[in-house]
Amino acid sequence: METLLEQENVLNVTQIEPRLKHPTIFIRFDELEPGESLTIHNDHDPKPLYYQLLGERGNIFEWEYLEQGPQLWRVKIAKKLLGEEDETLGEIAAKDLRKAEVFKKYGLDFCCGGKKTVKEACAEKGLDVTKVEQELQTADKNISTARPLPYNDWNIDFLADYIINTHHSYVKKTLPDLRSFASKVASVHGDRHPELFPISQLVDEVYEELTSHMIKEETILFPYVKQLVASKHNGNLLPGKSFNTIKSPISIMEQEHEVVGNKLDQIRKLSNNFSLPEDACASYSYLYKTLEEFENDLHIHVHLENNILFPKALELEKK
Repeated sequence: METLLEQENVLNVTQIEPRLKHPTIFIRFDELEPGESLTIHNDHDPKPLYYQLLGERGNIFEWEYLEQGPQLWRVKIAKKLLGEEDETLGEIAAKDLRKAEVFKKYGLDFCCGGKKTVKEACAEKGLDVTKVEQELQTADKNISTARPLPYNDWNIDFLADYIINTHHSYVKKTLPDLRSFASKVASVHGDRHPELFPISQLVDEVYEELTSHMIKEETILFPYVKQLVASKHNGNLLPGKSFNTIKSPISIMEQEHEVVGNKLDQIRKLSNNFSLPEDACASYSYLYKTLEEFENDLHIHVHLENNILFPKALELEKK
């Protein structure tokens, strides 16, 4: 609910001469103190103002639609506090994984590419940032979406075990079948659908990459994460390790995540977003369905590591 001050700080743009509308809004915005807001009323979507404000004042404001037509648009423009920066895609998803559905809808990478802000990611893809931000603001109000597991609240030793028991187990169970079906479908349908051969090759490469990757996590990185937590609780010194700081293996794991993510992105493009042709058999259908499920699981898997486990482990090691 808006405070009394915010309710009073309203500018009805419809009552202003057209050539003076934007200059007047800029004057009123410049008068705001950090943390204060201005609500404008207009008879059409003031989206061009968003981009003009961003271009001329920089990323120092937050934009929220309070009402969207058809007769009246109300937009709250808040000036950010000094030093306040936009959250990254990864930070947003870590706080509420329901918002990751918005990122997936627009093809925004919140796991491997999670260090970008919404504005940066939308600019790269040529997306309407006001539309994406609006959907993010309302994502947690969607009553049909179940509340996600509170990954961000878990101790990181528990989270490491969860990743192994849930996501590593899924990869180990699913990837061998995917390799088999990818090879089988390519051999049967490849003459009519030649994209199946590079898809099969990419599945083989993902298998090799992830098999090696998970061994390193389960035998080196995750045990050290658990030792960090135990050291914090018991006050014990950490045992010797083969690296100077956990930042080194984490950097390698993040690079490997990106390699696998890029290969799955290539598979999605080659398969035209897993679209089945008319002559697809049951094995063909199973392959594409499972590949899409595998990609969705990997997004959560990598998100839990890149955006939650790894940053918290780095912070704990510093302490």
